[in-house]
Amino acid sequence: MQIEDTELAEVKIIRPKRHGDARGFFSEVWNSAAFAEAGLDLQFVQDNHVLNGPKGIVRGLHLQVDPDPQGKLIRCCRGAILDIAVDVRRGSPGFGRHVAVELSGENWAQLWVPPGFAHGYCTLTDSAEVLYKVTGLYNPTAERGIRFDDPDIGIDWPVALDEAVLSDKDRVLPSLKEFGGV
Repeated sequence: MQIEDTELAEVKIIRPKRHGDARGFFSEVWNSAAFAEAGLDLQFVQDNHVLNGPKGIVRGLHLQVDPDPQGKLIRCCRGAILDIAVDVRRGSPGFGRHVAVELSGENWAQLWVPPGFAHGYCTLTDSAEVLYKVTGLYNPTAERGIRFDDPDIGIDWPVALDEAVLSDKDRVLPSLKEFGGV
């Protein structure tokens, strides 16, 4: 397993190895000892699985705040997504900056998004399947979000903003300035 830094030091790209033969492949996508050795001593409490329909779906930008912040380990096992992590920690040198990484069934990469970062993605293919582990249980009262198209964040989404497929909830999220940070 290879763990790489991104422009935001706390956000990591994880590249699990795949061992294949005529039958298919085997891949260890999570190993607590390997992650701890790399400085990511994480305890996951929930796994989530999302099947997205058409290309151009945007989910996010979401996070959970105290008392139940969540870190997320995201992977796309079928299709492809552009995965985004935005630093929303007030006072952080990276506040308002983001990392964008393509995750796909082909490149087999994962993204670690720690607590204090908003997360979202855009589907690059139809039928993209996303799996992610979280470090905190879902708590609807701790759930927050930021507009995906906030110009102050400046994400270069791979879909025209007026053509992005969004949930009603995501359409009315506040800007980062309105949100203020954690």
